[in-house]
Amino acid sequence: MHGKDIAHWRMHNLRLSGALFEAPEDVVHWLGAVQSQDYGPAKWSVAERTGGVSDAAMDRAFADGTILRTHVLRPTWHFVLPADIRWMLALTAPRVQALHAYRYRQLELDDTVLEQCNGLLVGALQGGHQLTRKELDTMLKGAGIATNDFRLAHILMNAELHGIICSGGLNGKQHTYALLDERAPRAKRLTHDAALAELTLRYFASHGPATAKDFKWWSSLTAANVEKGLEMVAAQLEHEVIGGMSYWFAASAPYPKAASPTVHLLQGYDEYTVAYSESKYVLDASGAARSRPRDTVVFNHVVILDSQVAGHWKRTLKKNSVVIEAALYTPFDDVQLQALQAAADRHGRFLGLTASVVSRAV
Repeated sequence: MHGKDIAHWRMHNLRLSGALFEAPEDVVHWLGAVQSQDYGPAKWSVAERTGGVSDAAMDRAFADGTILRTHVLRPTWHFVLPADIRWMLALTAPRVQALHAYRYRQLELDDTVLEQCNGLLVGALQGGHQLTRKELDTMLKGAGIATNDFRLAHILMNAELHGIICSGGLNGKQHTYALLDERAPRAKRLTHDAALAELTLRYFASHGPATAKDFKWWSSLTAANVEKGLEMVAAQLEHEVIGGMSYWFAASAPYPKAASPTVHLLQGYDEYTVAYSESKYVLDASGAARSRPRDTVVFNHVVILDSQVAGHWKRTLKKNSVVIEAALYTPFDDVQLQALQAAADRHGRFLGLTASVVSRAV
């Protein structure tokens, strides 16, 4: 395998090509967790891997708790399933907390203060209450807790990482918080080793071919835990050294046959672009995009042509339509432009809008 081969296989395993899922929860289960600090674009990442789930359907899945959102991998939000949230937090939260220890001290948020805040949050949310960030801010201030200088964000993140709160539904356009015990009463609990094996296998099955360092970045786990996880599931994976790096991927997986040309409009934090560290640039295997003037290249909201970054895009919403503006690093031919329009049409169907494309070479 070479760089483009790795990229094609990743696209297949990440379900951006080949068989699609029926429901949003199937996508989240397969991927393990989906980065979602930007809620709107994150919905598109999930829906793009289904046979046609709409933006409204994603909101319904989020509102009814089919999919939850919390801090679980790295210091940012991810979509995760109710069944997985507790064992995943037990595995990853200690490491994420350790990464924030210095910031907690800076903000004078010691264990005593954080435990007090957790108790106040439980009291405010128990009984099925779902409150916005602003409402929780008011409640904490009323109890004498300072919430300025990012203290509120870290108070809420700490409560998420302790498995006390998670996402509620939307209140209009505002996110709410709810008690995790009430949103996921039947969440599974696993031993540390069982959880480590499960997360390791899910990552390499859905994100592979990938390296141990890629998994360490994605999961926030220590190098020792990553090594142990790979040892436990090595018999279920295949291993190949490519370009001096050791790649792991699902055993016996058939090499995918990629249709060409195929275009994808990926949001800025799609798993294809953010779930890797040392091998992340296989999406630009030739280095063509990285060799361009820096002010013309944006590795955010990327246009992907046959697994390779070919430009970046943005959208403009109108009353009954969406306009996709694509900045292309090399001009597309007529067939490639048709594939670009097809990608825009998929995004339009997700939004329930007619899609048009305006493209230009940069």
